[in-house]
Amino acid sequence: MDTILVVNAGSSSVKFQIFAIGEADGPQRLIKGQMDGIGARPRLRAEANDGSSVIDKAFGANEIADVPAAMTAVADWLRETQHFALVAVGHRVVHGGPIFEKPVIVDHDIVERLQGYVSLAPLHQPNNLAPIRLLLARRPELPQVACFDTAFHRGHSAVADHFALPEHFYAEGVRRYGFHGLSYEYVARRLREIAPEAATGRVIIAHLGSGASMCALSNGRSVESTMGFTALDGLPMGTRPGQIDPGVLLYLIMQRGMDPAAVQDLLYRESGLKGLSGLSNDMRDLESSAEPSAALAVEYFVYRIGLYAGMLTAALGGLDALVFTAGIGENSATIRARVVEKLGWLGARLDPSANAASKLLISQAGSTIRIYVVRTDEELAIARHTVSLLSDRVKSVSRAAR
Repeated sequence: MDTILVVNAGSSSVKFQIFAIGEADGPQRLIKGQMDGIGARPRLRAEANDGSSVIDKAFGANEIADVPAAMTAVADWLRETQHFALVAVGHRVVHGGPIFEKPVIVDHDIVERLQGYVSLAPLHQPNNLAPIRLLLARRPELPQVACFDTAFHRGHSAVADHFALPEHFYAEGVRRYGFHGLSYEYVARRLREIAPEAATGRVIIAHLGSGASMCALSNGRSVESTMGFTALDGLPMGTRPGQIDPGVLLYLIMQRGMDPAAVQDLLYRESGLKGLSGLSNDMRDLESSAEPSAALAVEYFVYRIGLYAGMLTAALGGLDALVFTAGIGENSATIRARVVEKLGWLGARLDPSANAASKLLISQAGSTIRIYVVRTDEELAIARHTVSLLSDRVKSVSRAAR
């Protein structure tokens, strides 16, 4: 059975999935797993498509000290126990910069180009590239496909893409990219299946998780996003602040004497829900806490979502549907209810029982905006792109041979 491996590598975890390919209805998930707690309490867990566990193993911190070590352990386990015929690997890569507007088959030159965007995504890009480099060294014959979170937004208008800076900065790549594109791509496709009329209209997707953003779609295409040049902008996140006056950063550097590395650490690791609450970057902890600072962090999160929903509605010229997705969006009925309450001025009305049950459609019959909860699946989106590029490669070789 031919299979592909999909890898989504973060700073302290490596998520992976195995898909069977060759089926008429697309890639079929066989195994889903992750190695988390890297460098602290590493643990490898995986389950089959029916939900049964296939491994749950703890490691010593020194055994799995970094992402390459985690990837090696995952690869060794798959090779020794699963015996799949692996034909390609698909990777999530957060930043594609101004060059990469669609998935590509990776080589050493492309990896070096992507390395140039590390400063634009320091939490993600180095870890996205680590398993690619490892496999290029150990399995150079194995095709690898990089799928970019920025690619889905590359059709934005020049007005939406620009900052109000001299044009040469835009030419150098200083522009608004947008992120979470693989999630938005999957949800937009899923919406066409479950609600085709809504999908062709004016839609806001709220990807609410530890990383959070919102995207405005017209007829399934991204026209505006809350994130920009980096994954710092827009909504407050687990440890990132979201929108912030650039003057604050100048103040921190010029008046407080903070160096760029310290400012970067503050913005990526110590701000957002964690910074506001002083307690946690996890929404579940904040919702269950009685501390006033936790309540402030939650209210700030909801408030900013409401503000950006208004901005994105203006970009669309109206709103037909709102979709919640990702960890918080899919699982917190309370956050969904509070957000929809903020959008009452648009005619949004929630069905409390449907919301409590996290049903697909959670709006009332009389709501002027249809409200959905759609579980995202970035890995499946990556698998589809990987299969498509492999097919294109085979066709190119076949044409060249004729």
